[in-house]
Amino acid sequence: MSVIEDVVLKIGDWKGKSVTIQPLSGGLTNTNFKVEVDGVPFFVRVPGEGTELLAVDRQNEYFNTRAAAEAGVGPKVRYYLPEFQVMVLEFLEGRTMSNDALNAFGMPTKIARSIRRLHAGPRFLTDFNMFRLTEYYLNICKEHDIRIPTGYSERIPTVERIEQALVVQPLPTVPCNNDLLAENYIDDGKSLRIIDYEYSGNNDPCFELGNTCQELKYDEARIIEVCTAYFGNHSVNKISRMKLNMIMSDVGWALWAAIQAKISKIEYDFCGWAIERWGRAVEKMDSAEFPTWLKDVQSLE
Repeated sequence: MSVIEDVVLKIGDWKGKSVTIQPLSGGLTNTNFKVEVDGVPFFVRVPGEGTELLAVDRQNEYFNTRAAAEAGVGPKVRYYLPEFQVMVLEFLEGRTMSNDALNAFGMPTKIARSIRRLHAGPRFLTDFNMFRLTEYYLNICKEHDIRIPTGYSERIPTVERIEQALVVQPLPTVPCNNDLLAENYIDDGKSLRIIDYEYSGNNDPCFELGNTCQELKYDEARIIEVCTAYFGNHSVNKISRMKLNMIMSDVGWALWAAIQAKISKIEYDFCGWAIERWGRAVEKMDSAEFPTWLKDVQSLE
């Protein structure tokens, strides 16, 4: 019997009711399902194998998903089955977003408003730091003989320079999703809801903003719009902070993709994605603007 079938049988409230199970596409780590119980839809996510190597803490995810729901941004948790590491969630009716949809007029502001709502909600269980996660991923790659992008090790001193610059004028941490690619936004007709809290934790808000701008391939105008909608201004300090975190988003998730290329059973070009992300990070580190971002992020303006 499959895990999803075991889950359905375990939920006492569903016994004797009409249950249908429909696989959903789109997951890069887990297997997702829409389960209808007497016509009422639920979302069920079954974790993929080896996700502990990716630093996914399921207890942290459960706690933070509940907190995000309390903030009015995430879906409500209907059931939790720790023996399967499975959450049964409220099924959010709406449109799963795409890069094209989120590059439309006004969308950067709409994104910033949803992120602000999440960040103003209850604190998450643990903290998230992409510099520490990158170190963890590098150790995993070494222990499991996983190939990392060419030239990665030589750039570690540059990554250290980014961290040194960011800690000079730190921002208070807030509850962040930390993985806001397009598909983790759902437009319910009123606002953008935010899903998937596998990598969530209290973090610098500019990592959240920079990460989503990087995932959505935002241009300068859209980056400024996100910053202004979130902070009320787009000071050189805040913009530089976002741009350095855009680099760190690719630095860390490139290793995530390299690990996935080794362990994942999902059909996806993780190796190509790792190379693409690392290439973007290198391009920004080699840019003429990079030294300016390092300087400006340490300013008070």
